[in-house]
Amino acid sequence: MVLAHVLYSQPIFSLLSTSIIHADHPSVSLVLLLAGAICAFIVSYLLIFVVIKLSKRYSLVRKAEPGRKQDTVSRLGGVPIFIAFVISALIFYIHNPDLQQKEIIIFWLFLAAATLIVAVHAYDDVRPLKPLPKLLAQTLAVIIVMGPFFNGKFNGVLLFGFGNPFQSLSTGVVPFYHGSTVNIFINSTDIRLLAIPAVIFTWFWMVGMMNTVNLIDGLDGLAGGVVAITAICIAITSWALQQYTIAVLCAIFSGAVLGFLPHNWNPAKIFMGDSGSQFLGLSLAVLSIMGGAKIALALMVLGVPILDVAIVIINRLRRGQHPLHYDRTHLHYRLQATGLSVRQICYIFYGLTILFGVLALSFGHFFKLIGIILVMLVMAGLIVWIDSRQQQRGLPIKLDKSDPGKNGPASVVPITEDPVTDGPPDKQEPGQNGDSVAHYPEQVANSGPSRPLSS
Repeated sequence: MVLAHVLYSQPIFSLLSTSIIHADHPSVSLVLLLAGAICAFIVSYLLIFVVIKLSKRYSLVRKAEPGRKQDTVSRLGGVPIFIAFVISALIFYIHNPDLQQKEIIIFWLFLAAATLIVAVHAYDDVRPLKPLPKLLAQTLAVIIVMGPFFNGKFNGVLLFGFGNPFQSLSTGVVPFYHGSTVNIFINSTDIRLLAIPAVIFTWFWMVGMMNTVNLIDGLDGLAGGVVAITAICIAITSWALQQYTIAVLCAIFSGAVLGFLPHNWNPAKIFMGDSGSQFLGLSLAVLSIMGGAKIALALMVLGVPILDVAIVIINRLRRGQHPLHYDRTHLHYRLQATGLSVRQICYIFYGLTILFGVLALSFGHFFKLIGIILVMLVMAGLIVWIDSRQQQRGLPIKLDKSDPGKNGPASVVPITEDPVTDGPPDKQEPGQNGDSVAHYPEQVANSGPSRPLSS
């Protein structure tokens, strides 16, 4: 215990911050950033083995629901990701002498909120909860992150403004606004009635990001890879903005996620579950707000998944269904229906994420707005290509019996999902060809021999 106290009181940060340093910020080094990421990767990678073993020994798998097949693969992958992030952050981040008091407060508030999210959803990954408790947990986590507990201020993060995309064009072209930021009624973190729209916007951003990551967690390796790439882009942007401590925290987070990915690569040995997807979403939401200037980047890099979620929900509402009604109309499922393998779909999403990440890192405020429009065009192109390919293979355009496609009623009978999660009731398990197939009692019709979606 004495040795541990000595090591912790003399953090590794002080040993690593003396080699490769940045001229403008001598106490923060690239070595520190890489060391934090590598530490998180190793801890996460090793802890996964422990969780897999414990899950098998104590049957820590999702309890079978009526009419559903019992899970055989643990959904607790989010727990080791969280633990690896916390351990690495306590070693490489929190002792940084350049941390401002505000950033320290945000970190501890975020840690408290993340602990709540992981605990509630880890329980849900083993013993399914009703939708309301999970939504309440998400809302409470957002309140904790905002930190409206003392001083009459929001001591955490509050999204009350964003960068003005027209700032560079404001002389003459956009004469009605010349500021560098666009505020949502307020320009400070004081607690007052005018802050209500900002509070609602912050809640929408964080809860929306949590559920967006959860919604794309439908195929092995998909959510983990997309989130890791996004976090790396945020880290690079933070470094470029001389927000070095935030860049270190982003690197630690991305390292923890990448440590999980080899275990989740198709065929997956473990799933991140709701505990993982909700933690990853909350982390991206907070990291994109810390220091500012990264909301547009997150929207652009995650543009395809966000648009996919929006389109699916709009179509469900148009059909008179619950927004979280389960069907196979998410982009990754529709790509799978065209005959692409799980790994090929992951490569498509990774490629798009990297492409838009590079563009976002290269663009200024105004061009990021153009970049978001480009994301929309790419999404539209994907949908047109998928529809064309499905028609060629004789598949219905909409894989939902309640919404017949152009080629007649679909043979897929929709299954009511677990609201708030939107993920399939049983995730994937290895198929005969190394691809993941979902456990559904139906088949997807095509022009040739049908490919079963259940084992």
